[in-house]
Amino acid sequence: MDFELTEEQQQIKQSIREFAEAELQPHVHEWDEAQHFPIELRPKFADIGIMGVMFPEEFEGAGMGYIEYATIIEELARVDPSIGLSIAAHNSLGAGHIYIAASEEQKRKYLTPLARGDYFSAWGLTEPSSGSDAGSMKTTAVRRNGGWVLNGSKTFITNASFAETTVALAITDRTAGTHGISAFIIERGASGFSAAKKENKLGMRASDTAALVFDDCCVPDENLIGEPGQGFTQAMKVLDGGRISIAALAVGIAQGAYEAALRYSKERYQFGRPISEFQAVSHRLADMQTMVEISQMLVYRYASRLDRGVATTRDAAILKLYACEAYKQVADMGLQVLGGYGYTMEYDLQRHFRESRLGVIGAGTSDIQRNIIAKTMGL
Repeated sequence: MDFELTEEQQQIKQSIREFAEAELQPHVHEWDEAQHFPIELRPKFADIGIMGVMFPEEFEGAGMGYIEYATIIEELARVDPSIGLSIAAHNSLGAGHIYIAASEEQKRKYLTPLARGDYFSAWGLTEPSSGSDAGSMKTTAVRRNGGWVLNGSKTFITNASFAETTVALAITDRTAGTHGISAFIIERGASGFSAAKKENKLGMRASDTAALVFDDCCVPDENLIGEPGQGFTQAMKVLDGGRISIAALAVGIAQGAYEAALRYSKERYQFGRPISEFQAVSHRLADMQTMVEISQMLVYRYASRLDRGVATTRDAAILKLYACEAYKQVADMGLQVLGGYGYTMEYDLQRHFRESRLGVIGAGTSDIQRNIIAKTMGL
């Protein structure tokens, strides 16, 4: 199968690249150091259609497919991974859960303004004591007065500080294991609901990551997504689709790291010639480009399978495992190309190196992906 982009897809890719270089590139270091997410750019994000990439036009989304979505995240991440991460979390996780599992009425009320770009969304699964073991969450939801009362907390939540709409998972029947977990839509300003500690992160520092707290948070019954007990199954579907986000993110950042290292290697002279002419450096750059292109082909293959409705959890695990592990290696090799300068804050490679760790941790660690793949092998 040919995974070359169509002319229209190439145009989308180029338009996002131009936007990222014009609107994001001049501020990358500033936002990273200040840990500032440019919420002021939300209207521009909406104007170019990246707030509702895959959602149908009936909900005022852009109505694109997963291949287009992957190229958009890739191009954003090539310039500023923090922005790519926040846009991806909005599309694939928060708004994505509503699109995948909510009722038509819920979609019209909540998905439409999210897809239109009026608001950002967040998604609350991870807790302080439950990361890889998501089913061991402690946040509870108890029926009371025709609604639900939530108590507990979530951690490492992207867009938590400013999201207008959050989808959160909570236990509604502790005796039923993962079949006792339900999903709820929570509006910003709801009684007993607040964003708490903002994380001081190693990388992706401009992407907002904070804790969410539920202290007798009242949620109306109509904000339950699906039936009680369906939340965990919904969440696993969300993660399968969401893993293309972090893989595309990894490809974009790896491309940026490779380009930065290649550019430096042609400008840096030692022994009277550019270091790109030395075999040790040129082979390292060749390995970097190879890993970037293989990762990109895997992303497009998985995106194509998602668009055709035949993607599997195993596909998602293989994609995320390879792309994120490859990016970690690309960032490390790129830093080595720059040598001592790569170790300074003046050059981008130090940022790529810092950010490379997120991919092998977030949205399911590399070890969890290996577990998923091994199970499909009967191991």
